Amino acid sequence: MSTVAQPIRHVVVMGVSGAGKTTLAEGVVAATGWAFLEGDRLHPEANIAKMADGHPLTDEDRWPWLRAIGEWISDREAKGESAVIACSALKRSYRDLLREGREHVEFFLLDVPEDELYRRLETREGHYMKASMLRSQLDTLEPFGADEPARTLRSDGDEDEALRETLELLGLPGQPAQTGSR
Repeated sequence: MSTVAQPIRHVVVMGVSGAGKTTLAEGVVAATGWAFLEGDRLHPEANIAKMADGHPLTDEDRWPWLRAIGEWISDREAKGESAVIACSALKRSYRDLLREGREHVEFFLLDVPEDELYRRLETREGHYMKASMLRSQLDTLEPFGADEPARTLRSDGDEDEALRETLELLGLPGQPAQTGSR
């Protein structure tokens, strides 16, 4: 086993609701042992209630949430830890805020066909995000700028293939799963 220190990386797995962000992020964590944050956990109760009532969030709703995620990333960076974050990060301004003053942040967008997204959301149980709100997220999603550290993963629902491609793009093909708490 190599003892060469790996560079710090903060991988934001992003996309609209139902894209598979958490599933892919958890797969990367299982393969790397990096810290993990499910960004939805940091939403204020008011945001969750608003979405559960079928109302899309505004930028004003999102800024405190995004700042909290950014602070979490900064904490990992200060500890010298790599991390994987599941977060929608739909707009360029949101991604810029997550990168602001933080090195090593990169984005992986899960691009899933719209009909598959609707199917997933209509069959998902126990989540506040309703299928009726998907259109607002798709309309909000902004393409990457040429200067953003970002990649798009076209996904047809094959979770193993998405994980393999992500690990390969991270330069970690065949990375074995590691145990340990983070």
